[in-house]
Amino acid sequence: MTAPEEWLSFPDAPRVLHPPPGPRSRELLAAQQKLETDAVVYPRHFPIAIAEARGSTVEDVDGNRYIDWVSGISVLNLGHRHPRVQAAVERQLNRVWHALELPTEARIEFLEELVGSLPGHLRHHAKVLFTVTGGDAVETAVSLAEFARKRKGTVAFSGAYHGVHGGAVNLTSGRKFHETSAFRGGTVVRVPFPDPYRPTLDPDGGCANLLRYLEHLVADPYSGVDGLAAVVVEPILGEGGYVVPPEEFLPSLREFCDRHDLLLIADEIQSGLGRTGKMWAVDHAGVTPDIVCIAKTIGGGIPLSLVAYRDDLVPELPAGFHIGTFRANPLALAAGTEVLRLLKGGDLLERTARRGERTKQRFAELASSHLSIGEVRGRGFMIGVDFVKDAPGRTPWGDRAKAMRRELLHRGVLMHTCGPFDNVLRFMAPLVIEDELLDRGLEVFDASLAALDVPHGRAPPVPRPTAPMAGPGLVRPSGIVPPIHPAPSPAPPGRELP
Repeated sequence: MTAPEEWLSFPDAPRVLHPPPGPRSRELLAAQQKLETDAVVYPRHFPIAIAEARGSTVEDVDGNRYIDWVSGISVLNLGHRHPRVQAAVERQLNRVWHALELPTEARIEFLEELVGSLPGHLRHHAKVLFTVTGGDAVETAVSLAEFARKRKGTVAFSGAYHGVHGGAVNLTSGRKFHETSAFRGGTVVRVPFPDPYRPTLDPDGGCANLLRYLEHLVADPYSGVDGLAAVVVEPILGEGGYVVPPEEFLPSLREFCDRHDLLLIADEIQSGLGRTGKMWAVDHAGVTPDIVCIAKTIGGGIPLSLVAYRDDLVPELPAGFHIGTFRANPLALAAGTEVLRLLKGGDLLERTARRGERTKQRFAELASSHLSIGEVRGRGFMIGVDFVKDAPGRTPWGDRAKAMRRELLHRGVLMHTCGPFDNVLRFMAPLVIEDELLDRGLEVFDASLAALDVPHGRAPPVPRPTAPMAGPGLVRPSGIVPPIHPAPSPAPPGRELP
């Protein structure tokens, strides 16, 4: 049980006072709709307005408190406003906010911490190129690979999401992203990602045929591929459905790249920095990429992205190879240094691996009694729950996954979809979530499944609004009794936290 002084989150979550969207949220959503572009996405899925966030919880302007299993799409691996990260940013606020590329103590501290944290042989043998967004990092990585190899062409995978920044959108596989982009550059050769649950080239769920096909593309002068410089891969598919490839995939891909003098680019933007129970997802396979793309969690919620590459990859890059006014913002660098120290210190990664395995097992137990769940898969706190219309045919059921997202919201848990048909609910809670909140969220997930499985013609149970915490007898719609201690204040700077 988490002691009161150790809580980072609102300890009484989930708390639903007004079925979302509440009245004040509706006002702010209407104002946003009037003033902001129709292109915004997340208010469509989560129609709430945020007032405050702590740890693994969010409070809306109507007083509802939610367990956050979205984490800003893996931006907040250490939760909202982690006290040590917040303290690091506050210290930097009194020093410098913007410095272009000029060295600062914050910049050098971050670089040293990062290079000492990279996967495999890159550790202490890498150079860093700062970028602006995750998509910008991927596009820069491809440009770097093509510059280094003096060839054009990149292998990318089906299901891939590498951002929609400029030419990066061409590496992303979703047609909907291509339709709205005017800047689609580069030569991309698309091949199937090895999906053990829905295999394309390898009916046994492996990747041998995929590797043979890649060999054909490179070795056959009539394959239609003129030349390649790199392969870009997500170690675990993110937006593509949280698909975990076969164990042999990344080592085989590394060998393939080495045989043909291709550079291996690992997009660790969603899977890195502890999300899978190791610092980097490639660490599970013991593979070192030539280039790694890093963003999201590295800034602790403040925008920061970069490319790290082998220090012997190119003799020299021309000045201005990549530019951007807001690259390596000192506030973000200060946050990033503390993020890395928190992840490397203590047992957080080991705890994430252990708790992630238990959480995946809990989801699998629920799946055994709900035919709408076809598969539960993942590593660490990167878990996908795949909804299907029929278990034998494995037909994706996007409507059920989206209905679950709505049901969870109304019961006080934020969880988002992914996959080609929005048919996968993804668990991406902060790694520091309290055990109590993890258990409550799973109970809410179970109750939401049961509500949607009500036989046709019967009204599903509607979650009742709950009053503010008044004592140990208050019961949530999911049957959860909240703790009676108040929400703790943030810990003072320097105190060790999980």
